[in-house]
Amino acid sequence: MIKAIFFDIDGTLISFKTRKITDAVIEALHKAQKNGIRLFICSGRPPMHLSLLDDAFNAFPWDGYVMFNGQCCMGSDRVPFYEKTMPAEALECLVPWLKEHADFCCTFHEKTYSYDLKFNQRTYNYLSSIGKLDRMTPVDDPVRALTHPTYMICPYIPEEMDAEFISHAPGLKSARWTPDFADVIPIDGGKDVGLQKMLDRFGISRDESMAFGDGGNDISMLDYVSLGVAMGNANDTVKSHADYITDECDQDGVVSALKHFKLID
Repeated sequence: MIKAIFFDIDGTLISFKTRKITDAVIEALHKAQKNGIRLFICSGRPPMHLSLLDDAFNAFPWDGYVMFNGQCCMGSDRVPFYEKTMPAEALECLVPWLKEHADFCCTFHEKTYSYDLKFNQRTYNYLSSIGKLDRMTPVDDPVRALTHPTYMICPYIPEEMDAEFISHAPGLKSARWTPDFADVIPIDGGKDVGLQKMLDRFGISRDESMAFGDGGNDISMLDYVSLGVAMGNANDTVKSHADYITDECDQDGVVSALKHFKLID
């Protein structure tokens, strides 16, 4: 019996095209909660980016939030009860290398502050594609990461450069969901880790969990839960890790899957 469902945000609940969650999905989520199912967010986004989402998403009474790809877990009040930051030894190795390679563009994410080393065309292309050119982060010195807790780093590099980047960051790994950049997190972190922390908090077993996702950073989550659902807009690799493939986000795939598994009418 499913007692907890974890949802990725972008491309799963919220359309990349409209940047909104539909009324049909919201209605389905309310039905699932009324049926006694706990509903959680499990996203790569920093917590402070939740405020950028549409009103319908933020008005929904989520039972909890797993953010930063599992590095920060918050209750319904959005107060963290579990946090995991990057190991000092990784940053002590990576930061000097980044300062020597000015061609790299990276975003460093702290809990309430994000900053970039610089901007390049790859950055502009991505921000333009999601309509966020007016929300560019400040430029700052990466040496800041040596004294400020950092949860995630997003280098704007193609996938074939992930291994090179990680080679200069011992104890970190890439959890990529877009060709534009990688989500770099602690090697022992991930959505699956944060998800389990949330299950522990609510006394729910792994066998009673379900998850929806569409990106590469969702794979650990889809593998971990009892029932993993890939969106129709996910790539073939992500789909291969799912127990079920539903319709695309823009076709309200979340609703289709909830009905398919008879979790709602």
